[in-house]
Parts: sequence; C-alpha cells; structure tokens
Amino acid sequence: MKMKLLMNQCKAELLRILRNPYYVFWSLIMPIMFYFIFTKVVNTGVEDAGQWQAHYLMSMSAFSVMGSSIMTLGIRLVQERTQGWNTFIRITPLPSSVYFFGKMFGQTIMHLFSVLCIFAAGYLMNGVSLSPAEWLLSGLWIVAGALPFMALGTLIGFMKRVDTASGVSNVLYMALALLGGMWMPLDILPQTVQRIGKWLPSYNYGDGAWRVVQGGHPQWGGVLILLGYLAIFMLLSGYIRKKQEAV
Repeated sequence: MKMKLLMNQCKAELLRILRNPYYVFWSLIMPIMFYFIFTKVVNTGVEDAGQWQAHYLMSMSAFSVMGSSIMTLGIRLVQERTQGWNTFIRITPLPSSVYFFGKMFGQTIMHLFSVLCIFAAGYLMNGVSLSPAEWLLSGLWIVAGALPFMALGTLIGFMKRVDTASGVSNVLYMALALLGGMWMPLDILPQTVQRIGKWLPSYNYGDGAWRVVQGGHPQWGGVLILLGYLAIFMLLSGYIRKKQEAV
C-alpha cells in the first residue's frame, strides 16, 4: 500500500513540474538559448573552440539544474502552502515522508531530464565530443551536486508570499550564476569578485563539472564547501519550520 502511494506521489510530482512554466523557461529554454548565443554567436573565434563548447555546456547544465532547484522547487512550495495544500495533505492518509520523498524524487528526475536535454543540445549544435565516462561523470555530478540548491529552494519555500519568493529566488539565482562563473569564466572578472566567487556554492558546483571535461575530477575542497552549504540551508530550514509551527 505504501509503495503504491509512493509511486503515485512521484508520478504526480513529475507531471506538476513538467506543467510548470518556471521549469520550462528557466531550466530548458533559457540555458539552451544562452548556450547557443555564447558558443555560436559571441565566442566564435576562441582558440580551442571544442574545449570552450564543452566547458560552457557544463556551465549551462549546472545553471539549469540550479535554477530548477531554487526557483521551480521554492516557488512551488510557497504556492502549495498559501493554497492550503500542505494542510490538506496532513489530513489525508498520505504519510509526510512519502510526500517529501515524492517531491525530491520528482525534482531529481527533472534534473536528470534537464541535463540530458542540454547535453543533447550541445551535441547537436556544436558536436561536443566527450568520452562516455566524461558524459556520465559530469551528468552525475550535476544531478548529485544540486542538493545544496534544493535545500536553498526548500528554504525559500518557507516564505509567505509567492511574489516575494519569486523575486528573492530570481535575485539569488542570477547572482549565484554570475558570481559563480557560469555565464562567463571567473578569471575574467575583477579580483574581488573572483575571491568571493570561489567560496560560493555555484562556483564549486560548476567547477566539478568543468574539471571532469578537462580530464580531471571534482576537488575535495569543492565537495566540502557544497556539503557545508547543504548543512547550513538544512539547519536554517529546520529552525524556520519549527518557528512557523509554533505560531
């Protein structure tokens, strides 16, 4: 019985995400559009075009998944709470653990779908050529490394108004992408921005995938920074949830 509830919940979450205009725009259309502009229009004269195209493909894949985690998940959580959906769930036989797992499962599957779509776009537009191991490892890193951003999306989900959550998530998403070197290499930005950027989760997230396509592997320092942000966001979410339930 519980397994059937779990499967139905996962299916429902997948359908809801696919029908979400925030997901379609921020996670699919916008990253692919940026990839086309920065590899086919703007940076057409770079010395090692193949390396740049692979590097920027990883940037846009990470950008897509980060946006889905922060915006799609965060705004959806606020919508559900303001519409009374959470209250309704609590009075149904559906266990809260199944509800939460279904939501995280659906989000993760959508991340995988986004990565596959953007990887396909990179291959079709520029013929990006990586070894099977590089395709697999970079994709797995982007999907697994999204956990801190999903925690940040959950944190945004505690906001009381949808328009506030939308504005805050937009600012965070764009700032993290710019300062994390996802739109342009961090080393061409001012020194102060570079020093800040290297401590942000977005830079360390993208850096893991960039290193994979260069024939290396994610650094442990970057992994630890991402885990640190994950712990901070989870602790803040737990604290805010207790505060809201106490009111």
